[in-house]
Parts: sequence; C-alpha cells; structure tokens
Amino acid sequence: MAVILVVDDEPLQRDILKIILTDAGYETLAASSGEEALKLTRTYNPDVVLTDLKMKGMDGIELLERLTGREEAPTVLIMTAFGTIDSAVEAMKKGAFDYMTKPLNKDVVIMTVQRALERTELLRKNLELQQALMDKFKIEGIVGKCKAVQDVIRIIKKVSNSSTTILILGESGTGKELIARAIHFNSQRAAKSFTAINCAAIPETLLESELFGYEPGAFTGASSRKIGLFEATNGGTILLDEVGDLPPMTQSKILRVLQEREVRRLGGRDSIKIDVRIIAATNKDLEGQMHENKFREDLFYRLKVVTIELPPLRERREDIPELVQYFLQKYNREFGKRIKRIDGQATKAMADFHWPGNIRQLQSVIEKAVLMCDADTISIQDIRDELTSGSPQKEIFDFELPDEGLSFEEFEKAVLKKAMKKTDHVAARAAKLLGMTYKTFWYRWEKFNLDESSADNPEELLLDFEIPSGGVNFEDLEKALIKKAMVKTNYVVSKASRLLGMSEKAFRSRWEKYGLSQT
Repeated sequence: MAVILVVDDEPLQRDILKIILTDAGYETLAASSGEEALKLTRTYNPDVVLTDLKMKGMDGIELLERLTGREEAPTVLIMTAFGTIDSAVEAMKKGAFDYMTKPLNKDVVIMTVQRALERTELLRKNLELQQALMDKFKIEGIVGKCKAVQDVIRIIKKVSNSSTTILILGESGTGKELIARAIHFNSQRAAKSFTAINCAAIPETLLESELFGYEPGAFTGASSRKIGLFEATNGGTILLDEVGDLPPMTQSKILRVLQEREVRRLGGRDSIKIDVRIIAATNKDLEGQMHENKFREDLFYRLKVVTIELPPLRERREDIPELVQYFLQKYNREFGKRIKRIDGQATKAMADFHWPGNIRQLQSVIEKAVLMCDADTISIQDIRDELTSGSPQKEIFDFELPDEGLSFEEFEKAVLKKAMKKTDHVAARAAKLLGMTYKTFWYRWEKFNLDESSADNPEELLLDFEIPSGGVNFEDLEKALIKKAMVKTNYVVSKASRLLGMSEKAFRSRWEKYGLSQT
C-alpha cells in the first residue's frame, strides 16, 4: 500500500485530506509542521508528500529542499492559495512534481496523487535497473584468474574514474564491449548513458548522420532535425566498436571530437560542445593499418592513450572451467534447468579446443548444451558436434614429418605465405591470422625476402594444410613441429634438430622456451 504524508498547519484541512486519501485506499499520515514531517519521513519513508506552501516555522519550500537532498526522496506536491501561485511555480523549479490551488477539489487531489505515485514508481524502477546494471558490470564480476585478465582488471580500476580515451584490442568474442561497460559503470558517469555503436555494421553513407546528427535539409529526406549519438550521450560514455572500419572522412571528424570536444551536425553551422568519454574497440591491427595508410596516425595515437589488450580464450585456458560454470548457472536460471555439472571428458574437450570464436563461442556451446540436455550432467555427447564441426586444430596440426626431414626456416616461410594467400595478401590481416603483431610478421616476411609471387618450396608442397579462418597462433605451430620432431626421433635432440635443419643449440633453446616435456 502506498504511503502518503499530508503536511498542513490547519487542522481542518489536514483532517479532510487524510479522510479523502484513506478512503481512496492509501495509508495516510499527517503532520502539522515541516519539522514533524521530517521526523515522519525518516520513520515511514512515504511515497508522496503533500505539503502546504505557507506554514509557520519551516515552510513548504524549505521542506522540499530538505527532502530532495535524500537518496530515495519522495515525490512532493505543493498546496497553495491562489495569490501565491508564483511561489508554487518556483517550488516546481526546485523539484516539486506539481501544485494544487485551494480550495482543493477531491477528484483533482486523487488524480494528482495517482500521477505522483506513478512517477515515484518509475523513479524507483529506474534506480533498480541502474543498480542491476552496475552489479552486472562491476569489476568483481569479471570472470578470470589468469594474469592477462588480472592485468585488465588492474587497468580498469585505475582508469575508470578518469575521462581518458581507451582503446580495447582483442579478437571477436573476447568481451570488448563487456570491458567497456565495466569501465563506464564503475566510473563517475555511471548514472549517464552508455552508447555502443558498431562502426562496421552501419553503411558509410549513414554512419556520420548517426554519430553527429543532422539539420533539416542537410540531404534528401532530412525533413527534421536529428540529434546524433555524441549529443545524445552527453555526460556519458560512447563505445566505437570496430573502429578500424571507420571510413577516412569519419576518422577526421572523430579526431576533431577528441581534440575540440565538440560536434557539428550535418548541414549545421554551429559547433556544439559535448562531454563524452570515448572508448574504441577493434579486432584489427590498427598499427598495421596505419602503416598501410588505412588508418590515420594522429587518430590512432589519440585513441590509444590507454590500451587494454584482451587475450583470446586459447591463451587463457585455465579460466575455461570457471567460465563454463558461470554460463552453466546463467542458463540454468534462464531456462529453469537444474543441471549440476559437466563431466570430466566434456570439460577436457572444452579445455583442449581451439575456440576461434572465443568466449562468445563458448557461451553459445554451453547455452545449447543446457537447453538440449535432459540429464543433470552435461556429457561429451551434448557438445561433441559443436567442438568438432570446423575444428581448426585437426586441420592444421595433423600433419606428418617426412623421413628425410624438412627445413624449419622453409616451413616458416610456407606458413607466412599461406597466411598471406588466405588474406588476399593483406599483411595486417595475415599477422592477425597467425597471432602476431604487424611488426613481427613484416620483419619475418622481409627477413626471408618473400613476395606475393614467390614460388612454392618443397616444404610448402609437403605440408598440405590450410590455415583456418579463425586463425592459429604461430607459436603453437612451432611447438607442434618441434614436438613432432622429438617424437619421430625417440626424443634424441641431436637427431630431432637435424630433422628440422637446425643447430642443436637452437633446437634446445626453443624446446626450453616452450617448456615442452617428453609426455
């Protein structure tokens, strides 16, 4: 039952209002002064306060000011005589919801109180939703104990309360938007808007109007003014996802926003000052694109004031069991299931899988398994199809070393060339495909003096495999090759090194670098 507090120093008026509101089904309290009203609000926390404007001692304006400073303030209605309407209007400017003139009409009172209660309910629901969002994206809720994830959490804690521009790097599905939201909801901007826009998903002709808005007549069909996302997010945070796909003209306008903190609508003459924190995210190698003149150098350095690199799931395998349990609980609640666990064989299969789609793919696998499983335990049969269909591990690692061996250097050349061929000879994409930085890839490419027309070498013809679209870590390939050489030579280092055309010292160095064992 809603609680209404009536405040009036006239006993007759106070009693009449109490009877009207009690008969309407509300729990009604009464106070004869502002001071008494404050005491009652601390005890009963009313939903609506209906107060007279002119009272002895603390008047309605002072009471309003004292109430609006509280964390869960009630909605305040002002009662006033006809001659003091100007004062009532002033009260509304200070936060009162509405005012009523005396003599009061019963129906008007009930209707106004109902509207005030609707506002109170909306405000409370809004606060609950905001709290739920903050709880969902609190830093403590980020799943992961590996060093790379803990480093990310440490950076978030340091930068959240600043307005510094942040660049989030990571493959698709690693949780870039989740990290951006965590930064926003743990900052001083948490109560303001968070807006995410996928720069790759919007056609170039529409992207600028979405970001900056437009004036009437700016282009055919622009019949009215539209506020852009930068303006709409004023005071909050905007995430420019897939920022590497921004067209050149838009890049220059984003740079102006970062430098001048202002935007200009399409077709407009005036610049509009804004206060927006910009977080950019991408799965591309922006540094490589910069060297290829596909991304502005000045914008790149403006965006990467603070850089957060999210590791792919295959590089944080120790976190997979915890992530699995998190998604298991999530979809148990969502689907009303009571699945207790995932058996050992299924857990091992997930730990060994390459996960080209990263956490998003893992989430999808668990969601489907929970939905389809009829027992209380998810087994390997429930997930086998998801882990074997298109699995890159088997395709690229399942090759045999020829008895006569092969040159490790030529093998490396073959892999680099396959990556370039797979990406239509775009070096930045080829580097990403092999889990390398652009600089590392290009250094190796030039070191071997490779070019797009290089003839196939014997090793490339012997190793008949394809690099998967999801990519593969080159170091994993290197480890696999060294391990295969040891297995083929019964773990005799001198023979294994000769099999790969390497010095024994170089072979041992790599073996120890990767911490390989004879198991």
